[in-house]
Amino acid sequence: MARDSSGGRPTGSKPTGRRATVRVKTARGRTTSSQRWLQRQLNDPYVAEAKKRGYRSRAAFKLLQLDDQFRFLKPGARVVDLGAAPGGWTQVAVERVKAGAKAGKGVGVVVGIDITPVEPVAGATVLAKDFYDEDAPAELTALLGGPADVVLSDMAAAATGETQVDHLRIMGLAEAAHDFARQILKPGGTFVAKVLRGGTERTLLDLLKKDFTKVRHVKPEASRADSAEMYVVGTGFRG
Repeated sequence: MARDSSGGRPTGSKPTGRRATVRVKTARGRTTSSQRWLQRQLNDPYVAEAKKRGYRSRAAFKLLQLDDQFRFLKPGARVVDLGAAPGGWTQVAVERVKAGAKAGKGVGVVVGIDITPVEPVAGATVLAKDFYDEDAPAELTALLGGPADVVLSDMAAAATGETQVDHLRIMGLAEAAHDFARQILKPGGTFVAKVLRGGTERTLLDLLKKDFTKVRHVKPEASRADSAEMYVVGTGFRG
């Protein structure tokens, strides 16, 4: 559902139009797995739609769909985006909270951070910094200019191929994001974080239930069906 004006381009959370299936021919030196990956990318409607709209990643649609469901990116909100690279979530946040618009009522603020440098996103400030650096939380807080309405975390560690190791790593990031959110969120605020199914996400859910009036475990449509990825959404921060 569209909620902002972007020069006439689509603003909903699902792909528009229909595309013909692209078949990838076998090429010398290309492995079977790489051919499957390429075939999936070329035929992924969210990849095509992201390019059409100028989003930096298909992941932008995950945030669009989460926000369409829970309505936390409101005009004028202050938002922190943890693990911002390549900038797709930051772009969506800027659009929906009206960050970077002329000063006045309903103008939001978006601040991001990632250890990987991010090309500038109009309307946002993104730090090229490790979130675990001792001074990172203070820098984010200063740039935000006040308590946050929303803390987003799409942080993920490099995959090792070991399911349990990867699960524990991403849960560690989600728990660190939760600790930060507890420090910076204003009462009534929202926390969104990526997790992986695997058992220990229940521990995080129990912690979130102490801090938020409602906690949901959600898999947006744009998240691939064969992925263990899900998102926890905590709304109504108790402060």
